[in-house]
Amino acid sequence: MQFGAHLPLGALRDHETSGHALVAYAEQAEELGFAVLGANDHVVFTRPWLDCLTSLAAVASSTQTIKLMTTVALPVVRGPVQLAKALSTLATLSNGRVTAGVGPGSHRGDYQAAGVEFDERWPRFDEAIRALRHLLGATSEPFTGRFYDTANIELEPNPKGAARIPLWIGSWGSDIGLKRVARFADGWLASAYNTDPQLFADGRHRLDEYLTSTGRSAESFPNAVATMFFHITESRSEADRVTTLVATFLNRSEEVIREHLLIGSWEDSAAKVAAYRDAGAQTMLVWPVEDELEQLERFRVRIMAAVG
Repeated sequence: MQFGAHLPLGALRDHETSGHALVAYAEQAEELGFAVLGANDHVVFTRPWLDCLTSLAAVASSTQTIKLMTTVALPVVRGPVQLAKALSTLATLSNGRVTAGVGPGSHRGDYQAAGVEFDERWPRFDEAIRALRHLLGATSEPFTGRFYDTANIELEPNPKGAARIPLWIGSWGSDIGLKRVARFADGWLASAYNTDPQLFADGRHRLDEYLTSTGRSAESFPNAVATMFFHITESRSEADRVTTLVATFLNRSEEVIREHLLIGSWEDSAAKVAAYRDAGAQTMLVWPVEDELEQLERFRVRIMAAVG
């Protein structure tokens, strides 16, 4: 099992954000052995939020080998052509280290801000995926649909000497979502606060069946559990405070946060991570709630050493 670190783009608490702090975080994640830097996409949210693609670009030149991944970007909100252009530019600037994780998003405010009907997100998303497959080089055949048309669009320059940008799709584990992953994606992104190891294992099993039925190899198909918020502490009162903070941020109950995420002792957190590993999770992207650099170090020393 390998681990990634989400860039702390959403301000769970009041603190100043700077480019220097973001670069320091990315550099430490790479030094500690994290394999991926993830960046989640919102235009507006319950708290201030940095733009995901701008933030990945800001840390690209200060890192060398760590992968840069959107986890997830919103092609319906951004537009698939605009998103593909930004991703291909980022891949060019980072020597091909980019993976495009995409999803429709579930925050109505993003759609209102972009002037896109929220109720149209699913048909638009299905078309956007097919448009992105052409724009990112998965297929040479242009896509023409009701909402999007990629005919005669060539997004240059392309990353030199690099393979095409992999396209992963986020799904919480529904049958229709996993079938979409099996048909169109290069990888599956699950959401930590919307699943658990048992549900993940069930979803992975169904995805394997869908992949096989479409003639694809289930054995070589990658997956990741994203948005795993964490805070390692031996203090019960501190764990309760952080749980309340995350529950408010995500609009989830405190019970769900305690059950699904990694807030509390390192032993309990390591057991949850090991359960995901045993369920077939290949990568886990973690998100420190606060004291980011110190918490990344704790995760590396305690949990990665015990589980990874």
